[in-house]
Amino acid sequence: MRTAEDVKRDVLDELAWDRSLDATAIGVAVTDGAATLTGHVGTYAEKRAAEKAAKRVKGVVAVANDLDVRLPGSLQRDDTDVATAVAAALKWNVSVPEEVTATIQDGWVTLEGDVDWSYQRNAAERAVRDVIAVRGVTNLIRIRLRARSKQVKEEIDRAFRRSAQIDADHVSVSVIDGRVTLSGTVHSWSERMAAEHAARAAAGVTDVINQLHVSSFTPVLT
Repeated sequence: MRTAEDVKRDVLDELAWDRSLDATAIGVAVTDGAATLTGHVGTYAEKRAAEKAAKRVKGVVAVANDLDVRLPGSLQRDDTDVATAVAAALKWNVSVPEEVTATIQDGWVTLEGDVDWSYQRNAAERAVRDVIAVRGVTNLIRIRLRARSKQVKEEIDRAFRRSAQIDADHVSVSVIDGRVTLSGTVHSWSERMAAEHAARAAAGVTDVINQLHVSSFTPVLT
């Protein structure tokens, strides 16, 4: 039986293994399968990479990312420079509609606008989060309501049953005004995220509340 210390050690090893980040200033605590990341990294991209690394570890059922982004002097830019780079990143991404706008304050990017699909919302965030000197991203982009709740639910249910990654018999879907709630039990974090990604891909989905419980890990307190 894996203990909380086992999971913590594996998270630290996974962070050290990931060459896309410097994990020397990252601390990890694990309680009941929930991993908390503390300390600091040099870029927002590293902060996201650390979270993804922790989620890959067997036994992790949730991640609290409390890492600070401390830009080294060579990456320091004023907001005008960041705004110029962010605007270019959005403009040159074919998946981002012109309606998407960005504001920058102290290196933090806020995205706004209305789009038709979830992938457009996600593409806008991906386009800006690796821009030099970005400290964080708040995605306030809205998705236009395109379908009735019953149609959205049926589309998601069919997607789940097509998927080799999702045990559709143990996942329940409810939809109210484009807002999807997933509940039930899955076997791994990857299955939990696969279900969320599949739900977000449905036409008319404005948000996904992922309440799926990962059942693969029963912690032993030491």
